[in-house]
Amino acid sequence: MKEYVMGNGAIAYGALKAGVNLVSGYPGTPSSEIVETVAKAKPEGVHVEWSVNEKAAMEVAAAAAYSGARTLVTMKQVGLNVASDPLMSLAYVGVKGGMVVVSADDPGPISSQTEQDTRRFAEFARIPVFDPSSPEEAYEMIQDAYECSEKYATPVLFRPTTRVDHAYAAIDRPEKFEPNRVSGFIKNSKKWVIFPRLSFANHAMIEKRNVEIGEEFSSYRFNTVEGGNSKKAVVASGISYAYAKEFLEDYPDVKLIRIGTPYPFPESFVKKALEGVTEVLSLEELSPYNEEQIARLCGRNGIVLTIRGKLTGDVPASGELSTNLIAGILRKYLELPGEASEIDVSDAPELPVRPPVLCAGCPHRASFYAVKKAMKGRNCYFCGDIGCYTLGNAMPLDMCDTCLCMGAGITMAQGFTWMDKEGIGFAFVGDSTFFASGMTGVVNAVYNNANMILCVLDNSTTAMTGHQPHPGTGRNMMGDIVEKVDIASVLTGIGVSKVVTVDPLNLNEAMGAVRMCADLPGVKAIIFKSPCVAISKPVGKCHITGGCLNCGKCIKEIGCPGLIRVNGRVTIDPNLCTGCGLCSQICPVDAIQEVTQ
Repeated sequence: MKEYVMGNGAIAYGALKAGVNLVSGYPGTPSSEIVETVAKAKPEGVHVEWSVNEKAAMEVAAAAAYSGARTLVTMKQVGLNVASDPLMSLAYVGVKGGMVVVSADDPGPISSQTEQDTRRFAEFARIPVFDPSSPEEAYEMIQDAYECSEKYATPVLFRPTTRVDHAYAAIDRPEKFEPNRVSGFIKNSKKWVIFPRLSFANHAMIEKRNVEIGEEFSSYRFNTVEGGNSKKAVVASGISYAYAKEFLEDYPDVKLIRIGTPYPFPESFVKKALEGVTEVLSLEELSPYNEEQIARLCGRNGIVLTIRGKLTGDVPASGELSTNLIAGILRKYLELPGEASEIDVSDAPELPVRPPVLCAGCPHRASFYAVKKAMKGRNCYFCGDIGCYTLGNAMPLDMCDTCLCMGAGITMAQGFTWMDKEGIGFAFVGDSTFFASGMTGVVNAVYNNANMILCVLDNSTTAMTGHQPHPGTGRNMMGDIVEKVDIASVLTGIGVSKVVTVDPLNLNEAMGAVRMCADLPGVKAIIFKSPCVAISKPVGKCHITGGCLNCGKCIKEIGCPGLIRVNGRVTIDPNLCTGCGLCSQICPVDAIQEVTQ
């Protein structure tokens, strides 16, 4: 049956068609919809889970793959860092059933803290990587990835990028999916228990095997050559291939070489494709991976060839590519008249600049404001984390001094206060992030007798990536209602000296909790608990009465997008207001009232 799906949906359906038995992952844009699509399909006999983090997801899938199951692990590129420990060892130990690890790269970056290239990680780990250029290709290619994984008993990386993940296409998928038959785990400590001696032997095997895989990839159907026999060629991979192909439709004499399997590099294919070529342009996002591989290939084989790309400044060294950008690059490379800027965009509307901001009524705004007001005049370090609460850095809140990576705020708050004994370290973390990577930092604080305040901004969901469940929500991806993991109990069990739960939208109560904890020694925790406005129904609206001084304090203090000025007067936008009441608690003359719907 035909279905119009997002690229992530195509990846999910491709894995299901391949007979996947277990799917695990951790939500992270641009990869999140893969697990959600599998769960929505409700395939019989397939286990689906949001794991507590990427490392856990990798290890759950590893055991299933040892048992002969076909497994899929999903994450974004920074999540691969978290999962790198088990993956590096899996590369040496190997697997029995097919194991595909989706690491969705985010050129730009659009929704990530870094730009990372999973192709580099594949080379580092010495495992194959597939690089799809469209949803249709991803659907087919992931099925090939399972075959490769099982043939060579290795985990395989799958590298879609944001524009492939979020593009849409019609996929011809089966109406019913049949999971692979699981043969079962066969105990063999010489195979499955990693020892230095085993690793040494396996490393040698891997290097020999990868030469064989590179040769096999040289005849792979998604490594292709199109166009004529011009002296100039274009090498492209991923979404860059799709952009280049679109432009080169008007120039059929130009040779277009697609690389769908960057590692192990298909040397025989590329060498043959470059016959008769004197100059090549490499189009790829993030690192100059293909460009470097071509240079090495030419150097080893005495091929004289001008290679252009990121290393020569012909292609931007960072950020994502686009149709217009590649058009400009190709025009210059092919010495064609005009530039990309000559494309007529006069009719295109100029879009307004919208900086990222916490939603109107977001309880995180109230949490940050309570801490800010309660600690005014005191020496504090405000350590942020990855999630919606990163937006606490925006003015006028300005409550995020640092943000490094998931979970780091908790341990960084400790580091600041070890260097400044008079300072007060605050760590802000969300409920989902607390479970994913925050608990170890709290254990570290208690164990080392730190002096800090943990602020758990608990909005009962994983908001920034699409409202996925987590261990504190009471449900999982299999549709089961499960026992909630209580954050307060976890903190008490770890040994946090004081744990307080407050509603951040009750400003006086929240500020009181902050002041109390600031005056106590040791590790303290405040759980600011209030549901995300995107999953809770507003109970009313706020409106301004005739007593308003038009002082603008409500706007200047909290920066809620629902508070605006119209014709110079402070106004509440009824389309945005959720009736949270924070502004009414700030108004110096009680001119803002809450009205229940």
